[in-house]
Amino acid sequence: MNLELLIPLACYLAVMIGLGFWLSRRPQQGSFVQDYFLGNRSMGGFVLAMTMVATYASASSFIGGPGAAYRMGLGWVLLAMIQVPTVWLTLGVLGKQFAHIARRVNALTINDMLYARYRSPLVVILAALGLLAAFVATMVVQFIGGARLLETVTGLPYQGGLIIFATTVLLYTLIGGFRAVVVTDAVQGVLMLLGTLVLLAGVLHAGDGAGAMFTALAEIDPGLVEPRGPDGFLGASFMLSFWVLVCFGVIGLPHSAVRCLAYKDSGAMHKGIIIGTLVGALLMFGMHFAGALGRVLVPELTVPDKVMPTLMLTVLPPIVAGLFLAGPMAAIMSTIDSQLIQASATLVKDLYLNYLSRTPPSPTAIKRASRLVTLVLGLIVLWAALSPPDMIIWLNLLAFGALQAIFFWPLVLGLYWWRGNATGALASMVTGAVCYGLLTSFGIKVLGLHAIVPSLTLSGLAYVFGSLLTAPPTTEVRQLFGRD
Repeated sequence: MNLELLIPLACYLAVMIGLGFWLSRRPQQGSFVQDYFLGNRSMGGFVLAMTMVATYASASSFIGGPGAAYRMGLGWVLLAMIQVPTVWLTLGVLGKQFAHIARRVNALTINDMLYARYRSPLVVILAALGLLAAFVATMVVQFIGGARLLETVTGLPYQGGLIIFATTVLLYTLIGGFRAVVVTDAVQGVLMLLGTLVLLAGVLHAGDGAGAMFTALAEIDPGLVEPRGPDGFLGASFMLSFWVLVCFGVIGLPHSAVRCLAYKDSGAMHKGIIIGTLVGALLMFGMHFAGALGRVLVPELTVPDKVMPTLMLTVLPPIVAGLFLAGPMAAIMSTIDSQLIQASATLVKDLYLNYLSRTPPSPTAIKRASRLVTLVLGLIVLWAALSPPDMIIWLNLLAFGALQAIFFWPLVLGLYWWRGNATGALASMVTGAVCYGLLTSFGIKVLGLHAIVPSLTLSGLAYVFGSLLTAPPTTEVRQLFGRD
């Protein structure tokens, strides 16, 4: 076990826990629920940008994405750049409307927004169940990514790395809530950016420059330097599907959309769009380009998901590698803490407080319930991550698609089409979930497209027809959403 690698990484994990403790001791403003689940809507532009980027750049982006580029070559790097506009799209489409309406109705979660728009408990309950199921799958991916990183770096067995990683994330999320999540996301976003740039420079230096490495890739397999990848895998249908799944459809991801409820003013949103898009572009290019070039330096990897930590150990001095291994660790932790806090909010705020509690519980009882639910969810995910697959990117994309199939149209059309109603939202959510589940379960590809494309198409049609065939929203709802 290399202490030069382990000590900086251990210090990083300790700092994250310390931040959680420090933020938990700051004076609480407003109710515990608003502070714990939304940080009192106090995010500035830089923090908003970094938490958006860090939340999106998960284990799939920092571990699974480079692993796919290692296997598919430079074509996957081009494909990955489709993700660059995600922060701009999410904040541009949802940000301003979400923030204004959320303040009017005191919405703390995405399901609060859905209830304000559709006035249907059934919409909220169905959305909550879909969110929880998909979040468990995506959190499993993050736990696997963190454990693989610690396994590669420290030589610990996979299960040992998993327990250390899970304990760290659970501690600072339990203690600090949403405020701890977004502040640690900002720190982690900076580390991700620095780690990516340092690693890419190290890879290019070790491989004698990009030109020499391109030549070496072509010698391994000419498909590695072709836009369509080895065996033409990255065809037009795959690219279109990927564009929908990881760019356009990201607007429907609840753990990104909830950030639109929490920034403090429009200036913060505009600054967040600019910074987030620039940082996201650098991260996506750097991570995937390094992964593709890594095929030259470490050509015999049997588990592609290990390419990023293996490259850091190969091209950087031990103490530098130990410091910047915090980059991929940050990417993983920043996603799982966001999903963990929102899953907890779904159970406590959206289901327990709104529908299951007969009498209003005390603030102390709410605090205990929130932290207990966060802990139990974390332990369930820990148990599910004990038997990992070889490549986590496919599991992550599967869960991403499920969230988009359920939430995309009720969120987007709910904001911009006054005629949408609860029947349309329910029809869309059920159609999207059933279609996506059937297509992925049976491996059916319509015109060679990923299941998300026909699922979003059918769920969008279901929303429109379901709304048009039933009564329009009430005047109160139309006025609230600025459509009267």
